[in-house]
Amino acid sequence: MREIDVKEITNSVKEALIKACEVIPSNVKEALEKALSEETDELSKKVLSTIILNDELALTNHLPICQDTGIVVCFVEIGYDVHLNGDLYEAINEGVRAAYTEGYLRKSVVKDPLNRINTHDNTPAIIHVEFVKGDKITIRLAPKGAGSENMSFVKMLTPAYKEEDIIEEVVKAIKEAGGKPCPPLVVGIGIGGDLEKAALLAKRAIFRELDDTNENEYYNSLEQKLKTKINETLIGPMGYGGKTTCLAVKINYYPCHIASLPLAVNIQCHAARHKTIII
Repeated sequence: MREIDVKEITNSVKEALIKACEVIPSNVKEALEKALSEETDELSKKVLSTIILNDELALTNHLPICQDTGIVVCFVEIGYDVHLNGDLYEAINEGVRAAYTEGYLRKSVVKDPLNRINTHDNTPAIIHVEFVKGDKITIRLAPKGAGSENMSFVKMLTPAYKEEDIIEEVVKAIKEAGGKPCPPLVVGIGIGGDLEKAALLAKRAIFRELDDTNENEYYNSLEQKLKTKINETLIGPMGYGGKTTCLAVKINYYPCHIASLPLAVNIQCHAARHKTIII
């Protein structure tokens, strides 16, 4: 059994969140640069150039990529052979509290969804925990902004829906969203499970690396089809038109009931911020 001090978790979460808010992942930067090189519309080229410059200035000046530094979402995997000497949830939230206070990040969480009173430290985080083999803790975290999150959805479809219907539902949602979620987007899709499982699958999908490949050949092909169809909408960067509405589509799937076909879409803006901690 491996003993882990929860203070190590707190410190790691704090450092990772500050960095996540300031440093765009290299594969996202490369995707934006590729989009710029392929764009022909002058306004769209200017928008992409401004996004890239913004990301570079954030890195150089240690400033947030976006003023919306999000609500923190964490997926935690704890090895069966790990023993924590304290409360995991409090350790993570203490790290969030420290990051948003010491890092001068915008505090965007309210205590109650209707009374709207700010917690003033961006806690609590949204924390999902599962147990796995081994003696390590892996924490995948993302500061998730509201502009793109508000354009996400879950639909309980029936088995009568086929591939072309799934594509139609996703593209319809992207068209309705327009420029609101700040494209170019990363589109996470969850297919299967039940209502809450589909949503979790979609959320986890946006944590995948932009340049990874779906291990399932069928879903890898569907990801590429959806990316093409979404870019054919010509919504473009920030909704001003252009070739690049979507940088990537990522699909996670799970078995489901014979009478249902859950579909969830979680939309991520061009500030696709996430970090992984392994302790």
